[in-house]
Amino acid sequence: MGLLDGKVAVITGAARGIGKAIALKYASEGADVAFTDLVINEAAEETIREIEAFGHKCKGYASNAANFDETHAVVEQILADFGRIDILVNNAGITKDGLVLRMTEQQWDAVIAVNLKSAFNFIHAVLPSMARSKSGSIINMASIAGQMGNPGQINYASSKAGMIAMAKSVAKEMGSRGIRANAIAPGFIISDMTNALPEAVRDEYIKSIPLRRGGSVEDIANAALFLASDMASYITGQVIAVNGGLYC
Repeated sequence: MGLLDGKVAVITGAARGIGKAIALKYASEGADVAFTDLVINEAAEETIREIEAFGHKCKGYASNAANFDETHAVVEQILADFGRIDILVNNAGITKDGLVLRMTEQQWDAVIAVNLKSAFNFIHAVLPSMARSKSGSIINMASIAGQMGNPGQINYASSKAGMIAMAKSVAKEMGSRGIRANAIAPGFIISDMTNALPEAVRDEYIKSIPLRRGGSVEDIANAALFLASDMASYITGQVIAVNGGLYC
């Protein structure tokens, strides 16, 4: 018996990285998985094969999560293909860093659209189905940057702070319908993005973390599993910080 037996999860931006780790974790615990990405390329196809190896249904959908109409269309297709949506993980995200005085309007708009508007689009699209079933778990992928700010990332930090506020607002609005909404705020997670940093920069980050290590995508996937499962049935409107103590 898995923690998510019989559940259907939708995960945005899940072809690789944290999103893929969450998708695999959910499948290993019994869930069928639908995921979206801008394109369904070879990496996405490999994710599908890995999920199907657990014996569960999986389908990838090419969709621009920042587009309101596209998002509603893809959610309608997912409902037609899977019959229900029990879990939504808003994971799609990008960075376009720059100091505030040098940041362009395009950098600001692009990050807000992909990181924040996309979450609104998906929440707006899945809520009617969840409300009819009087259950559901929505998880917004925030960031430590949304809690403490970060130089050179005013757009990213603002979008991630918005993800926290969005989850809290949905929790208050939809709790009476049995729908929970929470956020996960990762800290310094070992990934392609952090591996691209100079070694000296990575070492400085590690020194500032009380647990003296970077997190793994598995650490984030474990938190996402907990919030999606019935173990968290009385938890809503909360931020789960997975940061090794970097920000308390």
